[in-house]
Amino acid sequence: MEHKDDSYKFKKVISIGVVSELTGLSQRQIRYYEERKLIFPDRSKGTRKYSFDDVERLMDIANKREEGVTTREIRRELTKELREKMLKGQMNAHFRFRG
Repeated sequence: MEHKDDSYKFKKVISIGVVSELTGLSQRQIRYYEERKLIFPDRSKGTRKYSFDDVERLMDIANKREEGVTTREIRRELTKELREKMLKGQMNAHFRFRG
């Protein structure tokens, strides 16, 4: 029996050093993508913590940058995706709780 629980993907527990090793990006590049509002690590006591989902997003960003996509275009796409997820969640909540 398969149990699918991917909640671990969203826990912010990975340090920037490990993220750098996993993605092949420098810590400076990772911080730059954060400044450009493409990635949103948790910050506590000055330490950034990332999730596996963040790692996947960073790898996707790096691939798009290699293809020549600008950070502005990537952010526009990300904003659109987030807006669609929020709208989908609102629609699901609306129909779930209708009497």
